Amino acid sequence: MPPPVVTVLLPARNAERTVARAVESLLEGTLREIRVLAVDDGSTDGTRAVLDGLAARDARVELLEGGGRGLVAALNLALAHATSPYVARMDADDEALPRRLEASIAALEADPGLGGVGTGVEMFREDQPVSPSMRDYAAWLNGLTTPERLHRERFVESPICHPSVCLRREAVVAAGGWEHGDFPEDYDLWLKLIHRGHGMHNLPEVLLRWRDSTERLTRTDPRYAHKRFIWVKARYLARSREVAGRPLTVWGTGPGGLTLTRFLLAEGARVERFIDVHPRKVGTRIHGIPVDAPESLGAPPEDTHLIAAVGVRGIRDEIRAALTALGWVEGEHFTCAA
Repeated sequence: MPPPVVTVLLPARNAERTVARAVESLLEGTLREIRVLAVDDGSTDGTRAVLDGLAARDARVELLEGGGRGLVAALNLALAHATSPYVARMDADDEALPRRLEASIAALEADPGLGGVGTGVEMFREDQPVSPSMRDYAAWLNGLTTPERLHRERFVESPICHPSVCLRREAVVAAGGWEHGDFPEDYDLWLKLIHRGHGMHNLPEVLLRWRDSTERLTRTDPRYAHKRFIWVKARYLARSREVAGRPLTVWGTGPGGLTLTRFLLAEGARVERFIDVHPRKVGTRIHGIPVDAPESLGAPPEDTHLIAAVGVRGIRDEIRAALTALGWVEGEHFTCAA
């Protein structure tokens, strides 16, 4: 076989019903020079037998024993066995469309400044319709089609669908791979790569069918709780070019805004005031920090930065419009973090 251009890292645990289609969708793709490293992570069903059968039929499939140590350990195990210039992710219950890997590699080859790309995604469920919130999230992801837009939105939510991503192997290895902890490992890696100077964006073409289910780790594992996403945001926001060393204003004193503020303060950031529209909050202090109304904002500041942290649907665009009307520039004077 020719050496692989890309190695797909595919952990699987108790996925006997879906893993064959996930692997076959990769093997049927238009890019033939691939290697699929499937990690059986302590399955107790027939997953191992399915993977053994796939490996026996196609030499591009190799099986690794993960020992049930979890997703991050399985990913780093597969990464350590990869030798190709690119590594891609795949989950055991999703489906790659034919051009997924070919288009991803072409984008990375065309722009050396990119550390990785995701793709457009189509969410699906077999038991019921996809929830409106997940449809909205997928639509938001599918709109992050330039490095500039993804960079601007990186603190809103995790900006790349993990099983859709294709990465430069050297960039991931230099960043230390996926980090284990009580936080979402994928969001942490995206922010880490961006912080290290790598561009990222999503291809506009839908190239992954992304399964939504009640068993997804993002629904069942405490590492993916909303609070842990906010902690990751604060970790990188506090040392970002936009924020580091500058006094901050946080727009939003709801649960998300206050949690973000607490984490920012723990990272050494200086939060000097809040902005809120609630008349009972304006003029008060929360944790010793004064709360002002949006009307108190004037021309763009020279030495402070505002973080918009209101998670109510649609409010982000209203805040952007209000600040832009005052002459504020996103990325220079303010950052959206909800």
